[in-house]
Amino acid sequence: MSTTAENGDGGPTITVTEDAAEQALSLLESEDLDTDIAGLRLFVQQGGCAGLSYGMRFDDEPEEDDTVFEHHGLRVFVDPASMRYIEGSELDYESGLQAEGFHVENPNVEAECGCGESFRT
Repeated sequence: MSTTAENGDGGPTITVTEDAAEQALSLLESEDLDTDIAGLRLFVQQGGCAGLSYGMRFDDEPEEDDTVFEHHGLRVFVDPASMRYIEGSELDYESGLQAEGFHVENPNVEAECGCGESFRT
């Protein structure tokens, strides 16, 4: 059974900015996914020169052992293995002249590779 995390419940947290939620919800809707059930999966995988990298995808529903965070109408699914690396992170959406996309601000990062695509905790 997945767990829904509430702000202030003392458990691990992932926050989402309003801009990130708006972008993700727009993409979910364009994929014809039910935003009341479906959500954005945020996970950590091995990769990159620093050892770990972030991954994101849309899932129809959370897995049994996921923690589910809800911000600005967006559901975010995080598996237990990823949670230990990204607990306390904030998901944002940035757009500028050089790049546009989702960005994870992770307080657990000790080092990043030169390009910023991978990290170490």
